[in-house]
Amino acid sequence: MANHQLNALHSPERRELILRAAVREGLLHPEDAQLAGFLDLDAVAATVDSLHRAFPGSLDVLHAFATKANSLVPVLQRLRELGMGCEVASPGELAQALAAGVEPARIVLDSPAKTRRELARALELGVAVNVDNWQELARIDELLTTRRTRSRIGVRVNPQIGSGAIGAMSTATATSKFGITLTDEGNTKRLVEAFRDRPWLGWLHCHVGSQGCPLDLMAKGVAATVALAREINDELGRDQVVGLNIGGGLPVNFAGDEVTPGYQEYVERLRAHAPDLFSGKFQLVTEFGRSVLAKNGFTAAYVEYTKNSGGRAIAITFAGVQVAARTVFAPESWPLRVAAHDATGTAKRGEPVEQDVAGPACFAGDLVALLDTGAYYASTPFSYNSLLEPAVHGVTVTADGIVRFTTLRRAQTVEDLLSRTGG
Repeated sequence: MANHQLNALHSPERRELILRAAVREGLLHPEDAQLAGFLDLDAVAATVDSLHRAFPGSLDVLHAFATKANSLVPVLQRLRELGMGCEVASPGELAQALAAGVEPARIVLDSPAKTRRELARALELGVAVNVDNWQELARIDELLTTRRTRSRIGVRVNPQIGSGAIGAMSTATATSKFGITLTDEGNTKRLVEAFRDRPWLGWLHCHVGSQGCPLDLMAKGVAATVALAREINDELGRDQVVGLNIGGGLPVNFAGDEVTPGYQEYVERLRAHAPDLFSGKFQLVTEFGRSVLAKNGFTAAYVEYTKNSGGRAIAITFAGVQVAARTVFAPESWPLRVAAHDATGTAKRGEPVEQDVAGPACFAGDLVALLDTGAYYASTPFSYNSLLEPAVHGVTVTADGIVRFTTLRRAQTVEDLLSRTGG
């Protein structure tokens, strides 16, 4: 699907249509449902379709959704139905992927700190495993002496090519904690020997980073991994490296409604830097997360009070650190746009007024929408002040404009909270 078609699914008019319907159906209510997340399932389907179309159909590609971006089981189930697998980084995420019906062969385990029990479970299920370090490789050696596995086993490498604009999101720096470094003395030779000694090693994995990483930087990391695959196969005289996991990390435009960059644009950079990736010699896995869902969701909250402090207008809402932890703690790296709506969900179109909640002037009883929060925000709450987890609703819109909702996660109750906290 072309980017202009995707952009149409992220229009303010569509968002207003959804909000008005949510108010009418009581999914947003000033007393009973002051905060909720919404995920546009039509836009999700269009985004996944654009991902599939970006890679040539002649290639064997598994697009594994980075489960951390939204681990709600109904969301993972919907993504499975759209042809995606799952990348997981914990026993909890593995359990969620399995509960969503994702086949073990379409799951990739990437945690840098895997216990023997976690590794044994993955190997028994046939889940793909990316080895993070030499000690983990020795642990798998030990486990494979007593069992057989269908798992695709590979090694995560760090190409050490530098940082993007957000240090915490850059995982290919000289000192990054993930993977086996490529430029540290002796490591490349040691990797070749590791593959020589282990015929069951057949994959390489890299992930340069995500938000803040330029496409060329990401593609250069993939190119270094492709070059290593060629070196291993040439040195061994056989095509032992049969697959490349190129990670995810496509950055998201949080500054406007436009979907940019697109997957096709990234594939073009991959073609420029790593043409062998498209030769058909390798099976491929991707691990996109934020870019699949972020722009397809928003979080809506009522304004409870407004006040003025030192001449600055302030709108106090129910959406705070519990659904926007990254933005609250690192606003320069994780800015969010805020749209203002009246109590019916209708967009406010008056003269903008500068407020701590940006947009046209907000009044008590109005709604605000935190945009581009389909990934990581309402779906992964932060339990600060024991604030309750909001409901998350899936949305579809028929051709004649009828909005339909489905529950992706019900709102947490006080009783749920007490049960979870030992009450």
